[in-house]
Amino acid sequence: MQKEYIMWYAILGAVLLAGDQILKYWVVTHLAVGESAPFLPGFMQLTRLHNYGAAWSSLSGRTVLLVVFTAVLLAAVALLLIKKVVRHWTGITACTLILSGGIGNIIDRIVHGYVVDMFDLQLFSYPVFNLADCCVVVGAILGGIYYLFLYEKYDKKKKEPDHAHDPSDPS
Repeated sequence: MQKEYIMWYAILGAVLLAGDQILKYWVVTHLAVGESAPFLPGFMQLTRLHNYGAAWSSLSGRTVLLVVFTAVLLAAVALLLIKKVVRHWTGITACTLILSGGIGNIIDRIVHGYVVDMFDLQLFSYPVFNLADCCVVVGAILGGIYYLFLYEKYDKKKKEPDHAHDPSDPS
């Protein structure tokens, strides 16, 4: 990948991470835990919740385990980019989203011991979530699409044909 593209992905990741942290800061400074505010009337409101676990509060209270697991996962995703295993824009975008979202939530876990959630859907019952969660989920879906439909064609290393050496062949 060309260097100018790397800069755009870094900017995208930084903007998403900053947006997540700014939104969480606003929610924490303007809403009490459990308090809601209108956001997109009839569709979504902002409700401040603290999630001490992972998705749907699974592993609640296991902050150290979640930090370690998330850090290992983020290191693996970063390694895919650094080693240039993922080179197609779809895969790079997926990794960028996963990294920015994962970093956003790991910051919360390290600083607060919980993740600040705020997006509360009103159309149907769904757990409250945050921008970092959106990045991770969209990144994972995009990563699945990339792996299923694009990795083989664009990024998989081609194996050299395994020819048995013919002793009569001088090469």
